Amino acid sequence: MIATIAESINIMSKTIGPAMKEKNAKPIQDMAIAEAQAGATFLDVNIGPARKGGAEMMEWLVTSIHEVVDLPLSLDTTNLEAMEAGLKAHKKGGRPLVNSVSCQPDRLEPGVNLVKKYNALMVGLLWGADGMPRDANERAALAVDLIYKANEKGIPNEDIFIDPIATPVSGEINQVVACTEFMGMLQDLGPGCKSIVGLSNVSNGTPADLRPYLNRAYMLMLHKQGLYSAIVDAYDKEIMALAKGEMPELYDLVCTVMAGQTVAMAGLSEKEKQYVKTVNVLMGKNLYSHSWLEL
Repeated sequence: MIATIAESINIMSKTIGPAMKEKNAKPIQDMAIAEAQAGATFLDVNIGPARKGGAEMMEWLVTSIHEVVDLPLSLDTTNLEAMEAGLKAHKKGGRPLVNSVSCQPDRLEPGVNLVKKYNALMVGLLWGADGMPRDANERAALAVDLIYKANEKGIPNEDIFIDPIATPVSGEINQVVACTEFMGMLQDLGPGCKSIVGLSNVSNGTPADLRPYLNRAYMLMLHKQGLYSAIVDAYDKEIMALAKGEMPELYDLVCTVMAGQTVAMAGLSEKEKQYVKTVNVLMGKNLYSHSWLEL
């Protein structure tokens, strides 16, 4: 089972973004209900930097969403004032998730302090002073530092979700591989810590109709490495089913490919072939192209 954080309540959405700005609650509430019915564990509420009126917007969103669903919310903003307003307003569904606290020196301590003040859960984003870590080892160093500083404030490992940052497969494949590798290291670095990844990042820049294939296969690959939770498209019924542990034969197939064992393609269904081809691309065994499923 993988905990799912539904991603669609986002200021960048062509439908939800205007509703946020106009304080039109109905489209947002309808989406919250649909995501809850799809089985989401958390709802992500992403208002971006929200430099103007962010606190008011986040408070209104949390209150409006909790009028119709009881799920905990993942509050997603870089505006600390807006984050605090959301934490204050969060009264239902369990503990909120602060998404996120980065490893940047000017962001780490203020973010951790907010998490502690409101007894929230936290996403520790492995983005440091020098930006994106280059490999699994740099991710590990950032994670150790972040976990140590959170522990110093009295935040236990079990309340920390580590995000190693998924990147587009159409860009630098070594980063995709490094994220996968790091996921298998986390429990040695911070026993009890949870993991989280924004799945849609891996398919950014690819054709819209092909993105779900990458997202689904990558989730299963990371699950093999110990993935605890993922920010997902809750409208993708297949990814939600996979997160619930359905279709275990696909998970087993992904594990087989990752282990380097030979897979007889002739005996597979079309869906199984799609997963094998996609995993090979995500592992860097085959070069990414928009036609990878056709090869």
